[in-house]
Amino acid sequence: MFLTYSLFVAGFYFLIKGANWLVEGSSSLAKKFKVSDLMIGLTIVSFGTSAPELFVNLIASFNGNSDLAIGNIIGSNISNILLILGIAAIIYPLKVKRGTASTMIPLNMLAVVALWLLINDTLIDGANFSALTRIDGLILLLFFIVFIYYTFGIARVEGEKEKVEEKNTFMSIAMIIAGMIGLAFGGKWIVDGAVVIATKFNMSESLIGLTIVAIGTSLPELSTSAVAAFKHNADIAIGNVIGSNIFNIFWILGLSSAIKPIFFSPILNFDIYFMGFSTFLLLLFVFIGRKNILGRLEGIAFLLIYILYIIYLIYRG
Repeated sequence: MFLTYSLFVAGFYFLIKGANWLVEGSSSLAKKFKVSDLMIGLTIVSFGTSAPELFVNLIASFNGNSDLAIGNIIGSNISNILLILGIAAIIYPLKVKRGTASTMIPLNMLAVVALWLLINDTLIDGANFSALTRIDGLILLLFFIVFIYYTFGIARVEGEKEKVEEKNTFMSIAMIIAGMIGLAFGGKWIVDGAVVIATKFNMSESLIGLTIVAIGTSLPELSTSAVAAFKHNADIAIGNVIGSNIFNIFWILGLSSAIKPIFFSPILNFDIYFMGFSTFLLLLFVFIGRKNILGRLEGIAFLLIYILYIIYLIYRG
């Protein structure tokens, strides 16, 4: 049992470190082959920051731990807005670009609505069970392709760049391999540990997924947004969170369910509603008070709401 708990904790380290190695190695290799900074930022780096959630979800889905898989994504998206943006806004008020406020945040809301519609077969169609089927997954992936195309257009206009440190080819390949191994082992240890903890303490897999696993897999976003806030770079702090949330639903849940259907427990509908509420709250805060600025007061409000949500989850069990 001690070994399982130790591997569970170590899994987060290997997961985060693996994602970093994968991003660094892939970015350096792409740079060596004259791939533009823009394409590196839009593809490799973006995919890399979502790699922890992806690997945890794929392993959980293959193992039949559907509540853990869906809980991880919903919990990550909620913590991204309330916890991570809350901390970032307290560190330094974040000025939101007009394009982010008017387009990207509503697109995040669209992702939440699309997920609710596709996953609630029992509620909408009166089916015997609810699940993200392979067709649902393909629909989410189509949304993801549209999102990538649109994001590429924005970055092309605004000229965003990702600074990449170039390494020798052998080192780049070694980092990619080490990153993949770290992600695979880290994801497996986290999923196995989460199931054991849920069983041992009579907790639901969804609770573990919505809290511990969700926060753990969101650590790359937390560190990125916190550092960006310290450097007064609001674009990265907010864009990192919103982009990650859209990636999580369209890319990760889309790919996971396209490979193997993910069954859905209706009790998690409350958490989907709360995810939508969090997104709406972000949009509301951006447009009230000091327009297009997420200030310290809003950051404190986000953190307090997140704490209340965690207390509710523990009470729900």
